[in-house]
Amino acid sequence: QVQLVESGGGLVQPGGSLRLSCTASGSIFRTYTMGWYRQAPGKQRELVATITRGGITNYADSLKGRFTISRDNANDTVYLQMNSLKPEDTAVYYCALPTVGYWGQGTQVTVSS
Repeated sequence: QVQLVESGGGLVQPGGSLRLSCTASGSIFRTYTMGWYRQAPGKQRELVATITRGGITNYADSLKGRFTISRDNANDTVYLQMNSLKPEDTAVYYCALPTVGYWGQGTQVTVSS
């Protein structure tokens, strides 16, 4: 059974930074594309970024330049570095193996003064 556990969320002021981490159980992590998604209150879940097993990244256009996804295959962990955070980045952030349908429970990120 694959488990994805996110951490690193919290409350941050506008302009601040956070780094989210997601650790996966099992060797399946190293095989597949990993992704971060988010869902804001009253909105649909949306793509934040993905990274292939070889390190090729893809970002939502609106987040390019502020967010960076990376992965550490040796430790079965994917990261999301978020800089210059805005109130509209407030959402629950989910880690996923999107091509095989595994999702974490999510971590809340709140950007507010």
